[in-house]
Amino acid sequence: MLSAEDNVLLTRTGPKTSMGDVFRHFWQPVALSQELPEPDGPPLRARILGEEVRIFRATDGTVGVVSPRCPHRGADLFFGRTEEGGITCAYHGWKFATDGRCLAIPTMEPGPAREKTEQNVHLLAYPTCEQGGYVWVYLGPKQHLPALPQLEFLTLPASHVFVSKKLQQCNWAQACEGGLDTAHFSFLHMPVSDAKDVTDRLMQKVSSDTDTVRWMRADGAPRFTILEHPVGLVLGAARHGDAGKNYWRISQFLMPNHGLAPAAFPGENYHGQCWVPIDDVSCWIYNYTWNPERPLTDAERQRFAAGSGIHAEVDENWIPIRRRENDYLIDRRKQKYENYTGIDGVSEQDAAIQDSQGYIADRTQEHLGPTDMGVIRFRRMILGAARDMQAGTPPAAARQAALYRVRAGGAIADKDVALPDVMRARFGHDHALVTPTRNAAE
Repeated sequence: MLSAEDNVLLTRTGPKTSMGDVFRHFWQPVALSQELPEPDGPPLRARILGEEVRIFRATDGTVGVVSPRCPHRGADLFFGRTEEGGITCAYHGWKFATDGRCLAIPTMEPGPAREKTEQNVHLLAYPTCEQGGYVWVYLGPKQHLPALPQLEFLTLPASHVFVSKKLQQCNWAQACEGGLDTAHFSFLHMPVSDAKDVTDRLMQKVSSDTDTVRWMRADGAPRFTILEHPVGLVLGAARHGDAGKNYWRISQFLMPNHGLAPAAFPGENYHGQCWVPIDDVSCWIYNYTWNPERPLTDAERQRFAAGSGIHAEVDENWIPIRRRENDYLIDRRKQKYENYTGIDGVSEQDAAIQDSQGYIADRTQEHLGPTDMGVIRFRRMILGAARDMQAGTPPAAARQAALYRVRAGGAIADKDVALPDVMRARFGHDHALVTPTRNAAE
């Protein structure tokens, strides 16, 4: 369990909070590229880390993430016009570029006074980049501006990648902990029937074959090994397999809020998530699926878009169809005869349980066990970063962009093989680093 003080430190990410300062030293996704489909289209409202921003795509296709308020009279730029290289306030026509430069003040006569005012007035704008189907923003001090982390999906052609997002109605940390807690798969996501058609339908092919489902069902107490590396943690969970073998599910936590899922075997699709606080009681989960060896098929894209695995079924505003307000459309008959929860969808099952802990989980009342080791080590790492931040030391991981190019996935090994050797056999590296010189195939 955590103390009440540590729970506050872990969960508060707004302005002038220590955890918020940690997050602000890293690039964060703030929108999907598809939410800004055309130059000079309508601006977006967004809230991130407790701060309101407006997002717009300028005439040249670049994206700006800016303060919501025009610096003239404070009008909301959501009502502005994106046109001719910038965003124009609808109140008096003051116009600003994506970097915050003032481009025009039509309420002043042309001349030196107007030129001086245009030079001196700036709209607050944040460093922005667009890659991998996401708009990324950096909210931290400019002198610490890092390189974008080299997550593998960001290095691949768009044809190899599918991205989505969904609203999560709880604090970022419990959603993140839910993603890192792989022990729950033996229960939360399990079919209750052994019938192959039921198993295949409910698991939606999140495992490579029915053996892995059988092993997870039979062994609800996996043995964890945690390895630390410069930008995060490797979390290895070993379950009993067949004939003297262990079935390993190996996930990654990457500072401060990325998690890579543990299911993929060689040749399969890889999956990851990023939990981005909107405020202290809600977050966006940005989901990414990629295949380093081949383009994703149309059938795969259609399945992900409809809701499959980490990707939820959502409405036009990226709000899950099954959510807190409708009890995730729980079906008690289905819970009795088909799946463990009576809720459809792996993502939705995760959300139901994570949200059920409260908008902000009270970790002072927990009783943790051996399968919570990954959660414990996550808290130790992220709280350590927040305390370092309090002491004036920014997170070192933010300056290690190349080390984010890692993988997670499944492996089968003899029972006497330790996790570092499993990692080297499965990924070619003891923390699954994929170097640019390696062939994409494993």
